[in-house]
Amino acid sequence: MSENKQNTNYSASNITALEGLEAVRKRPGMYIGSTDSKGLHHLVWEVVDNSIDEHLAGHCDKITVTVHKNNSITVTDNGRGIPTGMHAKLKKSALEVVMTVLHAGGKFDKDTYKVSGGLHGVGVSCVNALSSYLRAEVHRDGKIFEQEYAQGKPQGDVKVIGEATDTGTHITFQPDGEIMTDLEYKYEVLATRFREMAFLNAGLTLCLIDEREKEEDGFKNETFYSEGGLKEFVQYLDAARTKLIQEPIHVTNKEDNVEVEVAMQYNTGYSENIYSFVNNINTREGGTHVNGFRRAVNRLFKQYGEDNGFFKKLKFNISGEDFREGLTAIISVKVPEPQFKGQTKGELGNSEVTGIVSRAVGNALKVYLEENPKLAKKIIEKVILAATARHAARKAREMVQRKSPLTGVGLPGKLADCSSKSPDESEIFLVEGDSAGGTAKQGRDRKFQAILPLRGKILNVEKAMEHKIYDNEEIKNIFTALGVSIQEDDEGERVLNTEKLRYHKIVIMCDADVDGSHISTLILTFFFRYMRPLIENGYVYIAQPPLYMVKKGKQFRYCWNEEERLAAVDAYTKGTGNESSVKIQRYKGLGEMNAEQLWETTMDPTERILRQVTIEDVVESDRVFSMLMGDEVPPRRAFIEANAKYANVDI
Repeated sequence: MSENKQNTNYSASNITALEGLEAVRKRPGMYIGSTDSKGLHHLVWEVVDNSIDEHLAGHCDKITVTVHKNNSITVTDNGRGIPTGMHAKLKKSALEVVMTVLHAGGKFDKDTYKVSGGLHGVGVSCVNALSSYLRAEVHRDGKIFEQEYAQGKPQGDVKVIGEATDTGTHITFQPDGEIMTDLEYKYEVLATRFREMAFLNAGLTLCLIDEREKEEDGFKNETFYSEGGLKEFVQYLDAARTKLIQEPIHVTNKEDNVEVEVAMQYNTGYSENIYSFVNNINTREGGTHVNGFRRAVNRLFKQYGEDNGFFKKLKFNISGEDFREGLTAIISVKVPEPQFKGQTKGELGNSEVTGIVSRAVGNALKVYLEENPKLAKKIIEKVILAATARHAARKAREMVQRKSPLTGVGLPGKLADCSSKSPDESEIFLVEGDSAGGTAKQGRDRKFQAILPLRGKILNVEKAMEHKIYDNEEIKNIFTALGVSIQEDDEGERVLNTEKLRYHKIVIMCDADVDGSHISTLILTFFFRYMRPLIENGYVYIAQPPLYMVKKGKQFRYCWNEEERLAAVDAYTKGTGNESSVKIQRYKGLGEMNAEQLWETTMDPTERILRQVTIEDVVESDRVFSMLMGDEVPPRRAFIEANAKYANVDI
């Protein structure tokens, strides 16, 4: 009876039909991923991608992005300009159609755009929907056209406001504070993306201007331009690594309207760094184009090594992974109708692309190996060394991973485990030093908080062969405590098995000084190189212990930065400036706090500040880790000099 009653209450009146851009405002995450900082920057990518598509079509060679003081954005290009004529079917200006109708645009017409990144046609209309204000200015046909919008709705018809001697589109938008939870653009995020786009589109100039920050010659600005494209991209990524071959191997080819460009270079490092793009979209999960590249590299180098007798003395098989150790490569394909797996466009699914890329790379490598026998020998020797190290690493891994932490027998002696066996509610603190570890053990909540003290600085994995990593006591303890393991799949590729992960919050807790920052960076380098899925799944955090305690009598405040310290002093002195009655304690280490203070400031879930570690750009993250932790000193010195003003160093 009750079931029938429920059914009668569910009728046509319960169905909500969202019209126009209302759906975007109602469910913004479906269109731009999120409403936080990532989604905020995604709005810029959507507008810039339209201009990039004009470049790919051969009609645009300069894009300028300006961040205004109020965090509004203007994107200007010198392309053809969005059409403004009357749309035959919708009886309104084509400009208004593009700005207000989902799945409308020139990208569905293959005569207009042979290839494009924004394939769903929701880009600029979504930006319009999620902006409190947007102004579109189009230069074409000798005229300047303009239309303004508020929350996606036109504030009047398209009008002519002047004469034009150039062509192009100017989009200015203000992200809507009613929708977006973060409204402040980060210069470095924008700059990193535009640098990447310049490498991927040789001959395109991208200018970034930030009106929020003044410099001697005007506003802060940078211009990104690359003549060499992917070759320069690889050299940029490998700037902090010692090169095995000085000049990148460069591959270009076109087959069945699919354009392939690859640049690859070997270095003396131990990690594989392969990054892939389809129509300028970063395909983080790879796909058929990456499969084709790997197939060609494995096949050609294996054949060359066997034909020349390099592998005769080896007592174990060479794996595909061995051919790619120390390899930095960029794979970029332009596909007319790409099929992506998943909504994030993270993996290319076109099966025909595998063979196209494999043939292009294979043919180029065959010529390269024949023409450069000395360099070919250096690469093969590197492969043999990698295979030998991998064989040793497998044995070392098995020794570390033989005991099961779930039995309790294999847990590290230093680990103070929590009583909960549920990973969802359990967290582990990786604490710098035995002293701070002891304080943390006293101050924690034993039900869900585990403590693993780390002695000193862990091994710099950026400069160590894999089998050496498993000899390091602290790293062995991290593996065992977390319950994860590195295994090899059917093709010999290393994968992190997280099925038995024991904690869903892994908190790095180090001193708030330079040494503490160095230790945090060493641990993050290890996670990035060997446990990246833990970062990608949002399990890794950095604790934020306070820098100061400001105290007057029985009153006290914890302060996490200089501004908070000054505000606390001002509050206690009531603005008199008389600091003699105020005591300021600077915490140089976790050990200077007692258990209660450490709990209150850094471990109590209701009060603490944790910074979740995320990877905004995996390509740039790889470059930064290599630069900070690698062999080459000049790039690291340049980075420190550029960022020294942000460091709070005690002298």
